[in-house]
Amino acid sequence: MAPADGQHPASGPPEFARAAHPGDLTPFIRALASGRSLERAEMEDAFRSIMSGEAHHAEMGGMLALLATRVPTVAELAGAATVMRANVDRLDTGVPPERLLDTAGTGGTAKLFNVSTVAAIVAAAAGAKVAKHGNRSRTGRGSAEVLGALGVNVDADRAVQRRCMDRAGICFCFAIHHHPAARHAMPVRKALGIPTIFNLLGPLTNPAGARRQVMGVYAPQYVMPVANTLAELGVERALVIHGTDGIDEVSITAPTVVAEVNGTSVTERRIDARTLGLREAPHEALAAQSLDGAVALASALVEGRERGPALDLLLANAAAAIVAAGMVDDLVDGVGVARDALESGAARDVLERLRSASTST
Repeated sequence: MAPADGQHPASGPPEFARAAHPGDLTPFIRALASGRSLERAEMEDAFRSIMSGEAHHAEMGGMLALLATRVPTVAELAGAATVMRANVDRLDTGVPPERLLDTAGTGGTAKLFNVSTVAAIVAAAAGAKVAKHGNRSRTGRGSAEVLGALGVNVDADRAVQRRCMDRAGICFCFAIHHHPAARHAMPVRKALGIPTIFNLLGPLTNPAGARRQVMGVYAPQYVMPVANTLAELGVERALVIHGTDGIDEVSITAPTVVAEVNGTSVTERRIDARTLGLREAPHEALAAQSLDGAVALASALVEGRERGPALDLLLANAAAAIVAAGMVDDLVDGVGVARDALESGAARDVLERLRSASTST
């Protein structure tokens, strides 16, 4: 029941009122504290304040914490992503965005080896144009660490990134170099110590504007909201995935929830290893316990030396990337294309060209 004076409980008594200030997030915090979700335009206004650095850190923390208490709406995700995209330090790869593929996921799940990064290389070997967006990881085995250890210059400038695309069909977009405005929220995110909406927004903000995507999410409740947000934002084709064993990849240990986006159409289904003609395997057969282990496994896979369960996991995820790229329509066909890219040596050649293009002067 509302107080007799009409003041909403989230607004507090009159003595809490204060004058608005530049970047003020209080109106949005009050709305969220009252149980209301934000409209897309409201979310855009709030994120302009955050990305400009005008918002106070305490207000940022309050708003991010309130948003973290539930699944964000499509309007909230689309509004925040629109502002993130407007503030990205863009990369012109020379490839139209509607042809570009990304395989960035949210992370925040049990780490196997960096599947999405190796899948991006395989997709490029199959003929996709890949602007791989990624970062360091809390585990020390993120895209940046693994590619760096494989000999790729992950700090390459824009001209070198474009050269990588020209020569290898793939480039790496290191998130820390493309999202300067996100630095304003970083101290708050670290202080909170919980996943926030930013964990979902990073993969929605490819610096090259890629409109084809495989995006793994860290919890099943985010699959459909993220898929519907991608449809709202104008993606060409995307697969949003969550392995029900708790990974942000296509799993071969347990069923995987997949939401497939074709333009504005979104369909959800479940797949498993046998659906794709692959072998099931337990987590312990897929884990990399260190960066050195992850790099050794990635090398063995790309070079065609690995024939165990990790190969099946890679094939499943590369198939998803190949479908999202529009090269085939069916995941089983994607497995076959991915296998050919590995067995022919094309994936090995792509990695070597990426190394060379990223490090040559």
